Amino acid sequence: MNARSSAATRSMSGPSSTDGIAAVGDAWNRFWFSPADSRPLAIVRIAAAAIALALWWSYAADLQAWFGPAGVLPADTVREWRSPYGFSLFDWAATSATLTVLFAATGMVFVLLLVGFATPVVAPLAAVLWSSLLHRGPMLVGPADDCLSVLLWILAIGPAGEHFSLDRWFANRAGRPVPAAGWRASISQGLMKVYATAITVAGLLAQLKGDAWWDGLAAWYLATGPRSGAAGLVPLLERSEYLTNLLTHGVTAFEIIFAIGLWCGPTQQLVARVGLVGWPLVGLLAGEPLWGLTMALFALPLAMRR
Repeated sequence: MNARSSAATRSMSGPSSTDGIAAVGDAWNRFWFSPADSRPLAIVRIAAAAIALALWWSYAADLQAWFGPAGVLPADTVREWRSPYGFSLFDWAATSATLTVLFAATGMVFVLLLVGFATPVVAPLAAVLWSSLLHRGPMLVGPADDCLSVLLWILAIGPAGEHFSLDRWFANRAGRPVPAAGWRASISQGLMKVYATAITVAGLLAQLKGDAWWDGLAAWYLATGPRSGAAGLVPLLERSEYLTNLLTHGVTAFEIIFAIGLWCGPTQQLVARVGLVGWPLVGLLAGEPLWGLTMALFALPLAMRR
């Protein structure tokens, strides 16, 4: 049998398992390594650094009370409590002065990340320092802290300083061209998509364990919580059980649509753009506005995709 006959036989017998494996490999390579514009990553860098500064400052007032030499969370106690894989540079801050200096240095690194100075070095350093602060007091960590940590590590992988940065300004003055789209930006943006889905699904599973999300009362409990930014809704919810149920199930529907829609080509950009508005609103309702903003940042690259 000649080569032409063999090819005809293969086409008549349908696709082989090798063809299927090759198709999966091609899809994998397209997802992670197709050249991507790094401008969305630069915008995420700026916004993430601003959120990081806000969260960093929230530790300032009680820094010594929690982590100081006479603080309520001694380093030795925390090391026994947290995961054996946990690591914190703040464990070495044995004096009040050392703790203050290290904490101030963390804030300065976030400022450098915000303006995009020496970003290839500053971005990984920001991720390490923020993770170290969280590991120093893991019982104090909130959802915004965790999501920001993920985002900072993703920024450390990608070329987050190629645009809208002092790095780009210096490069322009030196006559260096604007970098073309590359695979590192694609990896970072792919990770954002994966983590946005994983965090959303994890939140959904946690929500649906409680009766309040099934009977429609969850929105009421959230809006009347001490930290909720949606207190203005309370009079409306008091007058309408229907509205309470609608808002509760609307949040659940939004999360389901977000988790699935990001992976459907025709809907992913629209869903991502809805997420830019939806997540901050959910964050306000839940009393976690910075968490809502951080979740919106995960969707930003897809929302900007052309």
